[in-house]
Amino acid sequence: MGEPLLTVERLRVEYENVTAVDDVSFTVESGMVYGLIGPNGAGKTSVIRALATLAEPTYGNIHICGVDLLQHPQRALRHVGFMPDVPPLYEDLTIQEFMELFASAYAVDPALRSRRIAELIEMVRLTEKRDTPAGALSRGMRQRLFLAKTLLHDPDVLLLDEPASGLDSNARLELQAILQSLGQQGKAVLVSSHILAEMASFCNAVGIMEKGAMKVSGRVDEILRQLRPGLHVRVLLLAPDPRIRAFLEGRAGVRDVVDGEDGVVRVTLDGGREDAVSLLRALVTQDFKVADFHAEEGTLTDIFRQVSKGVVS
Repeated sequence: MGEPLLTVERLRVEYENVTAVDDVSFTVESGMVYGLIGPNGAGKTSVIRALATLAEPTYGNIHICGVDLLQHPQRALRHVGFMPDVPPLYEDLTIQEFMELFASAYAVDPALRSRRIAELIEMVRLTEKRDTPAGALSRGMRQRLFLAKTLLHDPDVLLLDEPASGLDSNARLELQAILQSLGQQGKAVLVSSHILAEMASFCNAVGIMEKGAMKVSGRVDEILRQLRPGLHVRVLLLAPDPRIRAFLEGRAGVRDVVDGEDGVVRVTLDGGREDAVSLLRALVTQDFKVADFHAEEGTLTDIFRQVSKGVVS
């Protein structure tokens, strides 16, 4: 388990008569790429704005790297890199000038500043555009520039609100690789999105929100073990065999037998992989023509379908 770098307890955010965030609690540890997922209006942006001190919580506790954000915001925010869903830019400044401005604002060591700026501009593939004014950049390029700016001071906690907005397919893949790399470096990365498929490929932890409430939160593998206990096995026969259902239902430790199309049967085993080996051996012994037999890993989509009634892309 990593060190908790961001801890949120009973966070509530209200706007007049609307409760945008309803007693939400979660933790993002070192090494986590934590996907905050939910349909538009679920409260994701309000959570991130509260963490960035842009929205005042009605109540709740927030600690960043052990510092109470509400009591000591300046100390806490030194550890934070924040990227809003629509990043503001100084459009008359070139990419190089924009990065130099914020490197100075973040008090990046002058001796390291030039190298740090060059590394980040290269990381987001904007080296050839470094002398281009920000106002002349495409939406995707603006997103990439602001991500580079967000990383200038090497923050421990990253708050990224819909960071893939405006990026093409290749840029999305590159962004995912960057976020995974940041997690591997031990940072706590909180990234929100309403696009489930986008998050499923790189998040190792997740919080699913709906109507301001947190439905489930934690590491993806741990949530799956809680929601889908047992070992889930897919059996593919060369051709449908009417005997297989009765055989599986009569075998100890096998449950939830589900017939699929084209000879596919899915079952849940109470045991582990040794039990799967025994089942495969028994199927072959009984002359079932097994073409494929493997354990199926659960997915983020499985979690979302089980705990949420909302809709994401």
